[in-house]
Amino acid sequence: MAEATNCSLAIGFATQCRVLHALFLRELVTRFGRDNLGVLWLVGEPMLFTLGVTLLWSFAGLAHRGNGIPIVAFAVTGYSSVLLWRNAATHCTYAIEVNRPLMFHRSVQAIDVCLARIALEVIGATGSFAFLSFFFVYFGLMPMPDNMADVVGGWLMLAWFGTSLALLIGAGCAFSDLVHRLWQPVSYIMFPMSGAAFMVEWLPKQLQEIVLYLPMVHGVELLRHGYFGNVVKAHYDMTYMSGCCLVITLLAVYLVRIAGHKIEF
Repeated sequence: MAEATNCSLAIGFATQCRVLHALFLRELVTRFGRDNLGVLWLVGEPMLFTLGVTLLWSFAGLAHRGNGIPIVAFAVTGYSSVLLWRNAATHCTYAIEVNRPLMFHRSVQAIDVCLARIALEVIGATGSFAFLSFFFVYFGLMPMPDNMADVVGGWLMLAWFGTSLALLIGAGCAFSDLVHRLWQPVSYIMFPMSGAAFMVEWLPKQLQEIVLYLPMVHGVELLRHGYFGNVVKAHYDMTYMSGCCLVITLLAVYLVRIAGHKIEF
């Protein structure tokens, strides 16, 4: 009995992996096409945005931010982190609605179409961040990370936050178009508060307590601590961020499941 159960689980898992792979390739081709640069835009699109902001901040801030932090490294770590969670949530808004016909196939679930879009954004943002970091480090415009484990850990936590947030927004949009309309202004408000343009240590004590309620701030602080070490004191609590991400993930998965049943009926 146990062997039969394990076999069924293995078959089910393999089937879902094939479904996700097929949906990912479909999203990739649909969004970027096969002509010109094609799939290179998966990394090129977020890279151009980040590079543009980096150049703008470099011209505005000359060589360094406060406390000796290179402005290039500050911009790359900040804006790349924003793209990671913001793009995933934005492109997941109508994922369930526009892929409604696919979900009449037995193996395709609502969460699958969301995860395919999220994977596309996470891979693109990660590739952009890795390429720009290597490029700027090679030319001496960014320091080598002080602690690579913190860099990877911060990035993975931000990816988890982006994934859970995107699932929540995607599920919400399946119930009401109001969620999509509200997400646009909310995302603009969250950007300056996300830690992309500041270190928590630079803020007054009252503001520090407020911004640290936002989960992504902790991920950005850990990421920058991995790059800059103790040049600036980093404020982060991974237990708090993990708890927030877990709650959002559980709520989002529950709502996506309900949205899937709503479509079926």
